Amino acid sequence: MAVKTNAMRLLDKLKVEYGVVEYPCKEAMDGIEVAKKLNADVNCVFKTLVTIAPSKNHYVFILPANKELDLKLCAKAVNEKSIEMIPMKTLLPTTGYVRGGCSPFAMKKVFPTIIDQSIEEVDKVYVSGGKLGLQLHIASNDLIHSTNALVTKITRD
Repeated sequence: MAVKTNAMRLLDKLKVEYGVVEYPCKEAMDGIEVAKKLNADVNCVFKTLVTIAPSKNHYVFILPANKELDLKLCAKAVNEKSIEMIPMKTLLPTTGYVRGGCSPFAMKKVFPTIIDQSIEEVDKVYVSGGKLGLQLHIASNDLIHSTNALVTKITRD
């Protein structure tokens, strides 16, 4: 069993069921590679991306590994004029997580979270467990509720 991460501790505190899957990983890999390592449907492996708006507000977007954010849809979803990815050098100080290990749970601060509507098409998803080589397998509804997420279209067609 994996050493408990902050993400796992938070889910335990919320009494949310989840599975833990570990795999060999020395550096960040994209979600499609993660899906291959897990032998999982790429539509069920979700990535967590952190953005910033001109207002200096941060937002977390969760989407399938094989899709790309539509930044205009993202800005509209959070009532901002525009939005962009945070600089990689600020990811760790902002969230407490490294690239490739950014979990939607237990960031340093609670940020507004938006999940792509495609989550409604699957029962369970994989998300980062808070470190490289660790994924959490969680019911889609539990991910939505435990992050207080808005579910809407945020990806390109």
